[in-house]
Amino acid sequence: MPEVSFTNLVVVAAIAVGAPMLVGIFPRIRVPAVVLEIIAGIVVGPSGLGWVEIDEPIEILALMGLAFLLFLAGLEIDATRLRGHLLRLAGFGFLLTVVLGVGTGAALDAGGFVESPLLVGIALMATSLGLVVPVLKDAGQAETPLGQLVIASSSVADFGAVVLLTLFFSGEDSGAGAKLVLLGGFGLLVVAAALGLSRLGRSMRLEGVLVRLQDTTAEIRIRIAVLILIAFVALAEQLGIETILGAFLAGAILNMVDRDAMSTHPHFRIKLEAIGYGFLIPVFFVTSGLRFDLQALVDSPSAIARVPLFLLALLVVRALPAALYRSTIEGRGAVAAGLLQATSLPFLVTAAAIGLELGELTPETGAALVSAGLLSVIVFPIVSLALLRTGMPAADEPVAAPRAPTLTPTEAAAPLVSQRHSGGRSDG
Repeated sequence: MPEVSFTNLVVVAAIAVGAPMLVGIFPRIRVPAVVLEIIAGIVVGPSGLGWVEIDEPIEILALMGLAFLLFLAGLEIDATRLRGHLLRLAGFGFLLTVVLGVGTGAALDAGGFVESPLLVGIALMATSLGLVVPVLKDAGQAETPLGQLVIASSSVADFGAVVLLTLFFSGEDSGAGAKLVLLGGFGLLVVAAALGLSRLGRSMRLEGVLVRLQDTTAEIRIRIAVLILIAFVALAEQLGIETILGAFLAGAILNMVDRDAMSTHPHFRIKLEAIGYGFLIPVFFVTSGLRFDLQALVDSPSAIARVPLFLLALLVVRALPAALYRSTIEGRGAVAAGLLQATSLPFLVTAAAIGLELGELTPETGAALVSAGLLSVIVFPIVSLALLRTGMPAADEPVAAPRAPTLTPTEAAAPLVSQRHSGGRSDG
């Protein structure tokens, strides 16, 4: 067997245990455990005490953690709800997000704050769906019009941001036209895979086998889910597409074809989340802290000044489009929805890492972007929850029927990364 040391991984695992325990013991610490994981990674990593280095075991598990994070984010997308009025609002909101993102990136570039305005603009377009959904559930708002708008808009934004990042910053030398062809081919293969999986899922004989094996040591449904994830990631890599898109779509496709989850295998999603959130995903976030270039941030006053600027940019790009929701929910709810949509971390970490690897961002800009994401995760959900608790009805209370939208086009006018990017790794 190769000589591999697990000493560094022990510290990472200890942080993964200690962060949520700290939040549980001291509930007044209104900070998500993921933030503590990243901060602890910074403290023990090369930028802090220097106790832990990123070695091969940590590197591999962190890559798998990012894959599972995006996979579970895709699994949150309920395509059956993305229709009609909800889809129109989410679509208009993302179009406005794209316009604001490109404009904000250009403005930051004109001020000399960023090196790649398009990359920064795209980085600001996503929402941390995996962090926002638990906030909505805890507040009893996941099934209300507000919660459904936020989930739908965040789903569209996450998917759109991943596609745009893949299209313009995949690291391949081919032009945008060739990448569009590759994306189209990848999309056709994804549709074919979805149709094939749906047909298999309707086989009564196969379903009987799955039910018989799903809660045995075979854990057959979990193995199939992992196979789908790895297959989509490998397919994206072979086509020269960012593998984050493959991981995200694997979750979305599995959610589409797995329609009878609650009736035949109610523990399936819980088991997947146990693998992701209980094992792999914390390694990714702690490793993000290990990679964080704190020195680049503290040594540069301009980098520190960019942190509140990027935080404001998140509000502009992702919170302002929530003004469109006032046709459906009240003003206080629209503000709360905007703050939740502006909550972003995993995608900022991923985009910053890709930018550093490609030379599109300096370490100072990358560190400032990630710092702004950390602050958004700490501040925006807390303020949004305060608004929801004081002014919005719970899920079991009557909610006024949504008014028909009166939008015009003018009115509607915000991470598995490829192995080649893994050396620079640090949202939904």
